[in-house]
Amino acid sequence: MTEKLDMTTPDMVNQNIERIAALFPHCVTETAEGKAIDFDLLRQELSRDIVEGPKERYRLEWPGKREAIVTANMPTTNTLRPVREDSVNFDTTENLYIEGDNLEVLKLLQESYLGRVKMIYIDPPYNTGNDFVYNDKFAKDSYISEVESGLKDEEGNKLVANDPFQPNPASAARYHSDWLTMMYPRLKLARNLLTDDGVIFISIDDNEVHNLRKMCDEVFGEINFVGNVVWEKMYTTKNDSALMSECHEYILVYSKNLNLKPIQLLPRTAEMDARYSNPDNDPRGDWKAIPLYAKGERKNGRYPVISPTTGKTHFPGPDSHWLYAETDTLRMISENRISFGKDGNSLPNIKRFLTEVQQGRKS
Repeated sequence: MTEKLDMTTPDMVNQNIERIAALFPHCVTETAEGKAIDFDLLRQELSRDIVEGPKERYRLEWPGKREAIVTANMPTTNTLRPVREDSVNFDTTENLYIEGDNLEVLKLLQESYLGRVKMIYIDPPYNTGNDFVYNDKFAKDSYISEVESGLKDEEGNKLVANDPFQPNPASAARYHSDWLTMMYPRLKLARNLLTDDGVIFISIDDNEVHNLRKMCDEVFGEINFVGNVVWEKMYTTKNDSALMSECHEYILVYSKNLNLKPIQLLPRTAEMDARYSNPDNDPRGDWKAIPLYAKGERKNGRYPVISPTTGKTHFPGPDSHWLYAETDTLRMISENRISFGKDGNSLPNIKRFLTEVQQGRKS
């Protein structure tokens, strides 16, 4: 079977955009029609003076964002249908397993579970170039999708040789935008389900972690960012990555209201407690020595510190200073909160008592 010839002439506009992108990659953006040049940024790059343009603001924008907001707020007419014949203890179990479009399911859950979910974990498409990122408004068959993507003409003739259709290829004009439009309403609906102190965990990799972080900052609030967990997904010397080994992925963690989420500490380990001892039989218990000095210069931070047992005088080292004002250091010495070692001649250290540290660990 012979391959159909490409009957189109070169797209000079796209070629020019790619040439500009090679020089000024940040001047290329995504629009509803595909890749385009941000001429305000380009003009600024070619001018030594500030070029007047649209008012700058810090926010994440993409073609389809307004559509995503409408999609999140649009009611659904779907319903959940129980499948009793495939269920176990349907009337008494407290578990639910739901199959269906996750956007529609999230909307259906709003009525019964609004503000009642303590924790959500999602593993969305990573947008690697092979993921299926679909249109929330309607489903397209492969013919319509291939025509709209420019892979075939309206008669079904292949326009791009040896370029099989992929659901969301990395070369697509709205590669990131389509993914953001898909994710945004789902995150908004998921947030509605969380309790005030609830948390959400979202798996992602390098392809979209930057966009996901910005989008979650907007949906959940930057102040409610808990952390970015980096975990090793493989441990092997063999890796097919072209440039750098990609052995890790991420889990972004956000809280609905971080101020209402108490920290649940893990028990301290024996190794952590072993760092504390009580060589001078202090009635306050085990302690650990912390240097009384720090690097750098600070006003009123250089003065003599005298050992009360031997009379030896100490000064902080070169380019260093004592941590406290002289009056505070003298008070701590009188309270036996400063150690000068077993012989009384060592550099002074603060006695940090085990009872004063956080009785637990965060990880």
